Amino acid sequence: MTDTVKEQLLARAEARWHALEQRDFDTAWTFTSPAYREVFSKALYRQKFSYMVEWQLTEVELVTYDAHAAVASVAARVMSEPVKHTSAASAAIGAVPTRFVEQWVYVDGEWWFSATL
Repeated sequence: MTDTVKEQLLARAEARWHALEQRDFDTAWTFTSPAYREVFSKALYRQKFSYMVEWQLTEVELVTYDAHAAVASVAARVMSEPVKHTSAASAAIGAVPTRFVEQWVYVDGEWWFSATL
């Protein structure tokens, strides 16, 4: 993978997470693969998410890349915090670090998030 292609991948992963931070699930849907979008509408995609958690992206990094399959694993490090704290303990803990490992596929010169069903 060239540095340019890697930068494109990480930029798209970061942009997708910024959309998720803003709860702009319609924009996040546009990062899913064309095959996914043929089957699943924006409305169905939006239903996958909870409005009870806030995310703040802290980093994206390339984990692995399979050139033959044109698939990359990207780790997104995110601070997750409940929108509404349900206990004093929850409020005291606050945001917690979470690491999501996502699959991205390279199709027709573009990186696409490989959403799970």
